[in-house]
Amino acid sequence: MAETVHSPLVTYASMLSLLTLCPPFVILLWYTMVHADGSVLQTWDYLQKNGLQGFINIWPKPTAIAWKIIAVYGAFEAALQLLLPGKRVEGPISPTGHRPVYKANGMLAYAITLITYISLWWFGIFNPTIVYDHLGEIFSALIFGSFVFCVFLYIKGHVAPSSTDSGSCGNFIIDFYWGMELYPRIGKDFDIKVFTNCRFGMMSWAVLAVTYCIKQYEENGKVADSMLVNTVLMLVYVTKFFWWEAGYWNTMDIAHDRAGFYICWGCLVWVPSIYTSPGMYLVNHPVDLGIQLAIYILLAGIACIYVNYDCDRQRQEFRRSNGKCLVWGKAPSKIVASYTTTSGETKTSLLLTSGWWGLSRHFHYVPEILAAFFWTVPALFNHFLPYFYVIFLTILLFDRAKRDDDRCRYKSSNCGCDAFLLQLNINGFTGETS
Repeated sequence: MAETVHSPLVTYASMLSLLTLCPPFVILLWYTMVHADGSVLQTWDYLQKNGLQGFINIWPKPTAIAWKIIAVYGAFEAALQLLLPGKRVEGPISPTGHRPVYKANGMLAYAITLITYISLWWFGIFNPTIVYDHLGEIFSALIFGSFVFCVFLYIKGHVAPSSTDSGSCGNFIIDFYWGMELYPRIGKDFDIKVFTNCRFGMMSWAVLAVTYCIKQYEENGKVADSMLVNTVLMLVYVTKFFWWEAGYWNTMDIAHDRAGFYICWGCLVWVPSIYTSPGMYLVNHPVDLGIQLAIYILLAGIACIYVNYDCDRQRQEFRRSNGKCLVWGKAPSKIVASYTTTSGETKTSLLLTSGWWGLSRHFHYVPEILAAFFWTVPALFNHFLPYFYVIFLTILLFDRAKRDDDRCRYKSSNCGCDAFLLQLNINGFTGETS
């Protein structure tokens, strides 16, 4: 617990609140978007009048068709992850000296998924509106099914860990919430976090974005420009993610956060339900932006996504070349930082402090938040709820920045480099050393 950012009281309170409040919130958000005109006040009035029984009544029961959709989708993505060819990529060395190896085939899996899904609709084999019509049941099934999956991960971490990067802190709640294993696998090749985070969670973001677009077309005979802007920007963002997927395997989500409720349930349930919510709202609330405004929003969103990508590209190229590259046409400035691992080994990290990374700490979070705003703003401002994801993302990234800074402090204290973090602050370093 030495690396905990917050006090133990705040940590326990946040864990328990997320464990208990996130599942019902997913259902309430879906109900409000689909059945309450996107109005929080309308849902609040309903719950005030009907109380707990009213909430029970709106919680859809998982149905056979919901389980079937989830099972077919999950099996399809798992098969693509295992069977498609891909370049061999090594992840960062863990504190115990373990280096995970991945097969980088995410972009190919992404292309095949979207082509297959759209083709099934185009040729009349499967209508994606079925997914939208059973969305509440699907979310309900995911809530319970993913919870059971997290229990499986907890047990696996105790009895059959995949590597030395596993362990218990002795507290069941913390172990379940944060996870037991850093790199859990089934067999030698099936990486669980790649599946939950990338192939199920992020892929479902794109699949549901297309689903909402098709649903509006089926209902109205056309797709509003607001929905087009929302869908295109979301697909550009997810395409950027899979183009850069191998870089994602070096980030905090994969290289630091263990596989527990926080990461795995979040990616299996929270991502498809919350991250796609602006599009979910637009299905029944099309807005006519006009060509000029739609193009402005689209270009602004694409520019933000590009800057976010270029931030990651600069850092990745800097690390790949060991600092021997050009950033914005000149040699990059850097910090050579030493730290001591848990095994007592001294290591050195090169930290980029020029280009985008010289503007401010965690600068890459700025265009990411702005991109989320631009794919939400086509909904305009009649209701607050479509902007929940933007607000959530801002809170998440501020917390992640604090957690990452804390890890830098932890490393610097281990090696006795008091000037280390001071220099990071002076040079505007992001703090992301994973």
